[in-house]
Amino acid sequence: MTDLTALSAARRAAELAALGDGRTVDIVVIGGGITGAGIALDAASRGLSVVLVEKHDLAFGTSRWSSKLVHGGLRYLASGNIGIARRSAVERGILMARNAPHLVKAIPQLVPLLPAMSRPQRALVRVGFLAGDGLRALAGTRSSVLPRPRRITAAQAVAMAPTVRREGLDGALLAYDGQLIDDARLVVAVARTAAQHGATILTRVAASAASGSSVRLTDTLTGESLDVTARAVINATGVWAAEVDSSITLRPSRGTHLVFDAAAFGNPIAALTIPIPGETNRFVFAMPEQLGRVYLGLTDEEAPGPIPDVPEPTAAEVAFLLDTVNTALQTALTTADVTGAYAGLRPLIDAGEGRTSDLSRDHAVLESDSGLFSVVGGKLTEYRYMAQDVLDRAVAARGLRAQPCRTRDLPLVGAPGNPVGTQGITGDIPASLIARYGAEAPDVIASARCERPTAPVAEGIDVTRAEFEFAVTHEAALDAGDILDRRTRIGLVASDRELAVAAAEEVLTLTR
Repeated sequence: MTDLTALSAARRAAELAALGDGRTVDIVVIGGGITGAGIALDAASRGLSVVLVEKHDLAFGTSRWSSKLVHGGLRYLASGNIGIARRSAVERGILMARNAPHLVKAIPQLVPLLPAMSRPQRALVRVGFLAGDGLRALAGTRSSVLPRPRRITAAQAVAMAPTVRREGLDGALLAYDGQLIDDARLVVAVARTAAQHGATILTRVAASAASGSSVRLTDTLTGESLDVTARAVINATGVWAAEVDSSITLRPSRGTHLVFDAAAFGNPIAALTIPIPGETNRFVFAMPEQLGRVYLGLTDEEAPGPIPDVPEPTAAEVAFLLDTVNTALQTALTTADVTGAYAGLRPLIDAGEGRTSDLSRDHAVLESDSGLFSVVGGKLTEYRYMAQDVLDRAVAARGLRAQPCRTRDLPLVGAPGNPVGTQGITGDIPASLIARYGAEAPDVIASARCERPTAPVAEGIDVTRAEFEFAVTHEAALDAGDILDRRTRIGLVASDRELAVAAAEEVLTLTR
């Protein structure tokens, strides 16, 4: 039986050719990040014909540069934005309980109580954690999914974050939030689920001359172009939205993370959460991640000027992150401990003066004079809600015959309840594979044609050869960059990328 979720080069070529027959589709989505993929899934699951185009690769832009957290909205509650706070908590609960429980798990967030933290600051964090727990309850998320906050002893804090400063440590405050195994994996899962429901997903296809009813598509691999007519066109290109609709004005901010070997933090099991000196509601997080790493973030710096495809961290941001985390560490970290770094641009709505860290993270749905819809702003956590919002607008404005939104209760590929991945998990499947693919993990091994499918792609890297092949046969990976930099995230550490690139090229040769 054909696997409708499988995105391959052959399927891309066939579906791109089929667009040339001149038929009108209901929806064209421009942008293959989390918002675009979410719109494609929402539209396809409502029974609409939908084509998603992305000029690079799935999750090529901002969607792969996040903190990998599914926030419950605590920060927005503290700043008085109750609407975003409540929605974030609701959407987090939907992801953790229904859409993607295999990709989102509870992560403990530990705030060490050190002498530099005043009593009012401690009280503020404690009240904030209790308010966050109230949001959890209001959203209907069980405490068995997200445990309630509590205070722990100094010994317990050291056990969870072994490199925390010991002198004067008066225990810690502990709360929980949602953590993605990886943000790019979520994008791919949403896109594949959209394909499962009939969506056409096309990477390496650039859009130009977009209006409310048509768009020119160019296959960047061949240079061939065609015009597609649609009942609605939706711009979901995030920080690049103004390249599609020049009337849009955004104010991007850059968020930078540093990558460490987890051993530099003593292989922690909690996210060390450090208040930024002089700030009342901002923290730096050192988060344990897959592949034996810790990601340290996050900055919030104004990023004016042209929008690069791949933003670069600045030396000042690196210094800021190290200086901040070192206030809470027993032994200071230096740039020599940094194994990688990445930066992403937030597509913030321009609201005039003020710091970007103070700008609203809300989203907006805009309609141009030609009828082109754009969705801008917002956060990864709310991607499903944003997709529903813009699609509701488009359906109503164009009089489309569509079913009601179904995505609140729609399990993604790999989640319990999705028909893909029904073989059942056995003891032979590596835990890391289950963490990345959920119920689909046995299929990753079973579908592999490469030699030694369960062997690692390189010594010391916890990714199997079968995963590289699955990226090509099922996840729309077309080159080594797609495999290393987005499907597996090996490429975040340059030395690891060098070790694994030969295996990626081998798989690409095998599957051509």
